Amino acid sequence: MHLTFNSYYSLRYGTLSIDQIISTAVNAGSEAVLLTDINNTTGTIDFVKACQKQGIKPIAGAEFRDGNHLLYTGIAKNNEGFKEINDVISKCNLDEIPLPYPAPGFKHVYVVYQSGKRKTSELSENEFIGVSPSEAGKLFRSDYRKFPEKYVIHTPFTFIDEKGYELHRYLRAIDNNILLSRLTTEMVAGNDRMYLNVGKLLSIYEQYPDLIKNTLKIFEPCSITFDFNTIKNKSTFTGNIKDDRLLLKKLAFEGLEYRYGKNNTNSSERVLHELAIIEQLGFEAYFLITWDIIRYSMSRGFYHVGRGSGANSIVAYCLRITDVDPIELNLYFERFLNPKRSSPPDFDIDYSWKERDDIFDYIFKRYGREHTALLGAISTFKGKSIMRELGKVVGLPKAELDRLVEEPNNPANQDELVRKITELGTLMVDFPNIRSIHAGGVLISEEPITCYTALDLPPKAMPVTQWDMYVAEDLRFEKLDILSQRGIGHIRDSVDIIKKNRGISIDIHQVEKFKKDPKVKKHLRNAETNGCFYIESPAMRGLLKKLKCDNYISLVAASSIIRPGVARSGMMKEYIKRFHNPNGFEYIHPVMKEQLGETYGIMVYQEDVLKICHHFAGLDLADADVLRRAMSGKYRSRLEFQKIIDKFFDNCKKKGYPDTITNEVWRQIESFAGYSFSKAHSASFAVESYQSLYLKSYYPIEFMVAVINNFGGFYKSWVYFNEARRCGANIELPCINNSGYLNILRGTTIFIGFVHISGLESKLAEKILAEREANGEFLSLQNFTERVQAPMEQLILLIRTGAFRFTGESKQKLLWDSHMLAGKTLPPPTSVLFSQPIRHFTLPPLTHDPLEDAYDEIELIDFPLSMNYFDMLKTTFRGEIMASQLAESVGKTLRMIGLLVTIKYVRTIKNEIMYFGTFLDSTGEFFDSVHFPDVAKSFPFKGRGVYLLLGKVVEEFGFPSLEVMKMAKLPLKSDPRYS
Repeated sequence: MHLTFNSYYSLRYGTLSIDQIISTAVNAGSEAVLLTDINNTTGTIDFVKACQKQGIKPIAGAEFRDGNHLLYTGIAKNNEGFKEINDVISKCNLDEIPLPYPAPGFKHVYVVYQSGKRKTSELSENEFIGVSPSEAGKLFRSDYRKFPEKYVIHTPFTFIDEKGYELHRYLRAIDNNILLSRLTTEMVAGNDRMYLNVGKLLSIYEQYPDLIKNTLKIFEPCSITFDFNTIKNKSTFTGNIKDDRLLLKKLAFEGLEYRYGKNNTNSSERVLHELAIIEQLGFEAYFLITWDIIRYSMSRGFYHVGRGSGANSIVAYCLRITDVDPIELNLYFERFLNPKRSSPPDFDIDYSWKERDDIFDYIFKRYGREHTALLGAISTFKGKSIMRELGKVVGLPKAELDRLVEEPNNPANQDELVRKITELGTLMVDFPNIRSIHAGGVLISEEPITCYTALDLPPKAMPVTQWDMYVAEDLRFEKLDILSQRGIGHIRDSVDIIKKNRGISIDIHQVEKFKKDPKVKKHLRNAETNGCFYIESPAMRGLLKKLKCDNYISLVAASSIIRPGVARSGMMKEYIKRFHNPNGFEYIHPVMKEQLGETYGIMVYQEDVLKICHHFAGLDLADADVLRRAMSGKYRSRLEFQKIIDKFFDNCKKKGYPDTITNEVWRQIESFAGYSFSKAHSASFAVESYQSLYLKSYYPIEFMVAVINNFGGFYKSWVYFNEARRCGANIELPCINNSGYLNILRGTTIFIGFVHISGLESKLAEKILAEREANGEFLSLQNFTERVQAPMEQLILLIRTGAFRFTGESKQKLLWDSHMLAGKTLPPPTSVLFSQPIRHFTLPPLTHDPLEDAYDEIELIDFPLSMNYFDMLKTTFRGEIMASQLAESVGKTLRMIGLLVTIKYVRTIKNEIMYFGTFLDSTGEFFDSVHFPDVAKSFPFKGRGVYLLLGKVVEEFGFPSLEVMKMAKLPLKSDPRYS
């Protein structure tokens, strides 16, 4: 007989993983297992795969519940029944309606109700009453004798033992957000949910042999199976494979001429080679669907960046899916698609954050909601969050909870209660907690999506699979990643602003032209990259200067070696050293020279990890790819991962390598594999960097306005305003007659948008703009209040920001007048024909200190504009040198004054904290500082402000910085508003 289980995918209810369920069933000698999770089928695919591996028959189902109340259980007779269950759950989730009761008219699903919940005489042919162990003794008082064929054994197991039951109770308290002591009977599972093996289970029902026979008879034929070998994506684009092939070839060769011109033999041969592999693996539709999405987005004027391993493909380049030339960079198509690749390929397509939802909308409408879904993700219980959740449900006071989480080894934590929740916390690690949504994955399926999963409706308001990318891969779904990033918004808006402000149209896809442009090269070499995608951070600016980077190939490498693990391992510094002295080092092994000569024997890209695992350690390419993906956190099987690691070291030993060399190569692999990009990915980022850099080089003010208006970048908005001013812009405070919701550029003057005024309501900003558009500029404060009728506190914000300076009146006078106007009862703005004169009073002379304006500006727009921070200092000292003089001051100990921009905290090998600081000097130029642990501890940062730094000017590969010895935050002049 089958055993029935809830898994831990019954979120914050179940306590058993899929592996635990299968191993329990195997040990019990059960021939079939039924999985019935609560209102979801998340675990079914993993469950079926595990059952098939162990030779056990899987049966799929779901418990349908309304909160804590069990409605019924659906048990699929077959795959059609599984789809019916998914359809019902999906409809209720997507339409946001309750689950139906009684059960709908399933055709391929058995429905089991709890005893006493439905009259036996009302049951349909496929409906039954489930008898749990505790109800077996009550059968003689039921309708069992009248309708024996309507009764079946049904006892889902939620936990294995008492410890599992205790964990279940804690999970239920977490789910209901209450103290453990306040759990009610209906919130937790009963004793019937404690596991019993088949023998014990049958012994309970031995007085009712017909019940056992009936259960076996009904459920014996039930089963479910999935094919884990064939691709599940939409199989054709045109309707048949032959036409797909013809269309793809036609588009590829049309694009070939666009990219390379006519009669380019080398690229033509590469296209034919790729088309042959695409045909062999059946990926024509995948390419064509991606092309179709790109075609649509370009027709709408959207910009995109195609990246990831898909940029290895010349066909993708010709179809304008990517802007990376794989021939120029010697990128191998097989890195993206090959018969032996262990993981499915995917295209990563970035759009502006403002346009991505439009793309999703097109995909769902073009390919049908029945066949399209966003990819789900599973958030699990991890680390400190487990202890915090468990501590809350046992009622630990906040102080004790904080101590438990932040100081787990504190002796005060060693009581019995803490030991208990620590033990339970260990059991909860990696338990699913929340079903969420993947960053951008979308599936387009040949069969309806509900053949494989029920669907959720998160805030995106688009169907989302209940399982994640790992299950999608197991099923052989090839996802498309439709992602968003602010950098594309910068580029798109820059082009629009340039067109509007200067009347110049920019073709932003002329990347080859940008790479060769002398001005762009100079900006890149000098790291004039503020606001430019991926190359603006202090660390990246430093790297660009150290590499004297002025070309595409160097930028592609820099985009990968800047990644976190590389710098920490010391390999980034070693790369720079070898770059400057290519003949001054020895390769650790001849294989490194043979395979990594282009990058001086250092693994820079993910492909390099594959090469070294294959050529140095003798792993086959499939194993090498699993190793790479596992280190990137994209592979689930820890056991398989460990086997490959063992194989790596065993192979190295067989090859006779000294342990020192093997360990060093492995150390480098570890540092790179988790963080490095594929070469194609780095190349895609570099293309976008060049597009940004071209706009920054030739149209800096327009570009900075676009960066600020997209609210994205490494720095805060005030830093970009400083950069705009540095590029020649005149920055104006918000003005009710000139500002928009976002920043507006007129010539070289930027009017700060209403969105930057802290506390100003967006509805009021929209109302101001609508009134100004309809009836012209505002003539005075009174005219404004009559037409807009802003609440007093909102009007005061506008006055304090300087938005009424066009009147020529002081803020003090305007504030007085605003209160006088507030006392008047005004008619609706549409009925104002003539302004009612305001009664004027003779006011005493009102003093005004410009410092008040600066403090108002800091409070309301986050930075002073009428004067700068340096003007607000009590001291007139501005430092012994400026940032521009650092390079000529190497070795000197001196004082500098800087406005803090950003801090990077780094933990050393000794587990000490050190800082890297970035500052602006009084001329608005950047300089960088280094704070070693002793200095960092003695002279900590004290928030935003201007600092006096004493330090020694040091230089590394031509990049100067200040090695700080002492530091103090400088006081500003007192705020006159409160003095």
